[in-house]
Amino acid sequence: MSRALGVVAAGAVALTVVLGLFVTPPDVVQGELVRLIYLHPPIAWVMYVAFAVTALASALYLLPNTRSRMWDLVAGASAEIGVVFCALALATGSIWGRPTWGVWWTWDARLTTTALLLALFLGYLALRRVPADIATRSKRSAVAALVAFADVPLVHMSVKWWRTLHQEPTVLRPDPQIHGSQAWTMLLGFLAMTLLYAWLLVHRFRVEQLEEQLEVEGLDRALADRHAEVPA
Repeated sequence: MSRALGVVAAGAVALTVVLGLFVTPPDVVQGELVRLIYLHPPIAWVMYVAFAVTALASALYLLPNTRSRMWDLVAGASAEIGVVFCALALATGSIWGRPTWGVWWTWDARLTTTALLLALFLGYLALRRVPADIATRSKRSAVAALVAFADVPLVHMSVKWWRTLHQEPTVLRPDPQIHGSQAWTMLLGFLAMTLLYAWLLVHRFRVEQLEEQLEVEGLDRALADRHAEVPA
């Protein structure tokens, strides 16, 4: 199943690249620069999805009725993917901003809150690595994830709440500012990146399970060796 998901995701990403670079026409305002919108908004979308999954899984772990190791592992795996896509969103946004705004970076509300979001979830991932028993580490990580996720609404609404260079949403508005083959290619980009996220999440979750298994087995082995050293 995961192999099939990976093949479909790879095909969707490849088709998005082909349509975005060679098939769709230049924009009447942005010219060839418009081709970045087939990647940048879908990447930012996956960033939102990944951090939302982390927050949801963390909340489910904190609730006694739904507490499970699975939710903590899902939260950690999704956060790692979210951090990668957050960094990619900042990078592709800067590439678009250089010819549009004349600078690689400006302390725009959208950019600043996104950079803060990256820092918060990097801190969350670092907290997950702080030594402690599994239950304690999982609980404090879950709380940290929920605190970090509070920045996501600020990122999304920043273009409406403050004066900002970043343009407002292109698709999710009563009068979408994109049509025809450009609109279909962007929607394909959203689908492709979502499928890629799902495939990455499956495999990163499996790695998290293996890492935890090795950690537990290593601890058990160390305790057994220690007991063997103690004279009878």
